[in-house]
Formats: sequence, structure tokens, C-alpha cells
Amino acid sequence: MDAQGIIDRRRLRRKLSFWRVAAILVLAVAAVLAAFAAGWRPGAGLGPTIARVEISGLITEDREMLELLDDLAEDDGVKAVIVKVNSPGGTTVGGETLFHAVRRLAEAKPVAAEVGQLAASAGYMVAMATDRVFAHHSSIVGSIGVLFQYVDASVLLGRIGVDVAAVKSSPLKAEPSPFDPAPPEAREMIGRLVDSSYAWFKRLLAERRGFSPAETDALADGSVFSGEQGLDNRLVDALGGEREIRRWLEQERGVPEGLEIVEREPAREGRWGLSGAAHALATRLLGFDPAASGLGGAVAGAAGHLDGMVSLWQPPGP
Repeated sequence: MDAQGIIDRRRLRRKLSFWRVAAILVLAVAAVLAAFAAGWRPGAGLGPTIARVEISGLITEDREMLELLDDLAEDDGVKAVIVKVNSPGGTTVGGETLFHAVRRLAEAKPVAAEVGQLAASAGYMVAMATDRVFAHHSSIVGSIGVLFQYVDASVLLGRIGVDVAAVKSSPLKAEPSPFDPAPPEAREMIGRLVDSSYAWFKRLLAERRGFSPAETDALADGSVFSGEQGLDNRLVDALGGEREIRRWLEQERGVPEGLEIVEREPAREGRWGLSGAAHALATRLLGFDPAASGLGGAVAGAAGHLDGMVSLWQPPGP
């Protein structure tokens, strides 16, 4: 064979090797994406572990998070769960659904809460659903109560000459309205609604923390406390973080020593019906920035997905 033939054959071999490697990589990526789409998550199926679940930001009724908590309850490889809470609260419905999901999880395996910077209102509701609440000295806990806010824009509308008329089936329909001052009957109606949810929140507090009615009333006045104060008034069981939680799980709940703590995240569906992690991987492979496409949805979700009355800590303004 002449020199040119040898060169051509080597080129052909290199091309074949390249396409073989490329095909293997494509198949590997496809297998990972298929696993994500089928519900597999990093940390699942890797032997005994302690799962860490983070609940942060505004709490609403989160279907994917509820599914994750139910999956962890059924996962034999997960021997315990750490729920890390860093939230100012959220809606009463969101807090209620997460509370019951954590209680179902705690019936299956040990669950502890680690309070980060803040577990207030609905955030504290989630934390107290666990078997033991840990907080740092400077964490903020409490703000037990319910808030219903509405806007009265009638003065502003009058100044700009806008008059909104309405025909209603009954006086309390669609009250309170932002277009008119709320009548006393509407304020009384909203007060009854808030009182009902507030009484339910206090019942949960008394049940989970073992408070008497007097102790419950004293702590459920909307006040917030540091982690150290929370330990003194029994809103918190112990001070510390993951190291202290691991020690408690191993010594008090019989969890095997030295298990890896693995972050577990809910399956967030992105485009093409893929989970959030799979969607991010796919967009990276295509040369796009996965963070950019999620900004609009994150902003819209925080602003437009409230599902009921709000249990939210709002620091007073200056």
C-alpha cells in the first residue's frame, strides 16, 4: 500500500474512533436524562444515607416537595431526614400541607429540623412537625399567628377620578374590596376567618410542643425569638447544626454511625417534561444558560402563587 493509502486509512480510523466515543457519550447522557425523567435523584439508591431537604423562601402548597417527602418515607435507603428550614413563612395552606407531609415522614423514620437564619410563622410550623428542632444561637424562630392584608385604594382612585361600580348578590360578596373602604361587617367576617386559623395554629403548637393553654397564649402573640431564647421557652429542643443532629440521630434514634448526608431535591419539571436537574443538564449541553430561563418563573412564582391567608413574619419598617 502506498503512503497516501496508509494516511487515508489512519484518518478513517480516527474518524471512526471519534464517532464511537461520541455515540457512547450521547447514550450516557441520554441514560442520565431518562433516569432523571423517571424520577431518579442524586443520592437515591446509593445505600444507607441521611437525607437533607431544604425548605426555604416563601412557603406555598408545593406539590413536588410533598411528593419528595412521601418518597423519602418509602425509601428504605434513607435512614433519617434532616429538614433544613430557612423561611419567613408563607400561606396557611402551604404550611399546613407541609406540616402533615413531615408528620407522615416522621412516622416512618427519624426526622429533625435544622433552623437556619429563620423559621417563622409557617416556617416554624414546618419545623415543629419534626421529632426534634435544632437552631443556632442567632436563628430566629416564632412569629406564631395569622395575617390577612388587603388594599384600600379608594382614596387614590378618587383622586384620579376613577369610580368602580359593582352589582353584588349580597353585601359581603367580594369583600373586602380594594375599591371601597371595608364595611364593619366585612372586617368582622375577616376577623372570624383569621381567628379560626389562629386557633388551629395554636392547637398545633400546644400539641407538638406540649404547652399548656397559658403557655401557648404567651408564645403565640406574634413575637419572634433568637434560637437561644427559643431553647429557654421550649420552642427549640437544642442548639446546633448538622453535627449535633447527627449525634442525636446516632445516640438517641439508633441511626447507624457515619452515614453520608445527601441533599435531596424535589423534581422540578422544566421544558420537554424533564425534571429541573435534567432540564439544566440538557440546556448546558445545548450551550444555553439554565439559570437565565428560570428567572422569570421564579419571580412569577413568588408573586403570583399564594394559595390562602398568609402566616408570614414581616419585620417592622424603620
